[in-house]
Amino acid sequence: MPEIAIAEWRPRDSSMERVARDLDNLAEVLHASVHLGASVGFIMPFSIDDALAFWRDKILPGAESGARRVLLARDADRVVGTVQLIVDTMPNQRHRAEVAKMLVHPDARRQGIGRKLMLAAEEIARADQRTLLTLDTRVGDFAEPLYRSLGFIALGEIPRYAKNPFTPELDGTMIMYKEL
Repeated sequence: MPEIAIAEWRPRDSSMERVARDLDNLAEVLHASVHLGASVGFIMPFSIDDALAFWRDKILPGAESGARRVLLARDADRVVGTVQLIVDTMPNQRHRAEVAKMLVHPDARRQGIGRKLMLAAEEIARADQRTLLTLDTRVGDFAEPLYRSLGFIALGEIPRYAKNPFTPELDGTMIMYKEL
């Protein structure tokens, strides 16, 4: 596999064709992740069109406005992972950011891409003078050990927080934070 490059997504500085290609890649990453059980807000059935609509309608405007700092992991020209920092906070919370939608395509997992994305997100947060990161992850999910290894502290569990992507069961979420 070629070297993975991590960079902030800047759709306003890209051609319409490049943004469309990125949106298609991001939709593919999200679709594949949800179909393997990622608890990132979606339940079955979940189509590639649903994934594309999420990125185009919900995330792209925030990336363009700066409300969301979206990082992409690229393998050559293909997006294989992403993470977001939500920085559009209230005036009394400008010191913090929320980490959201850390996803790595199943074909690209176990190569340190998630770790690289999270470390790059921390760099951006520090440069933006954010001193606190928060996130939530499904209790027992594969990402929880990654976050702990990066120094995130588990604050506690909220039971029955979100519907499981495949079943009617409700899964708990772990609230985590890291001071930078």
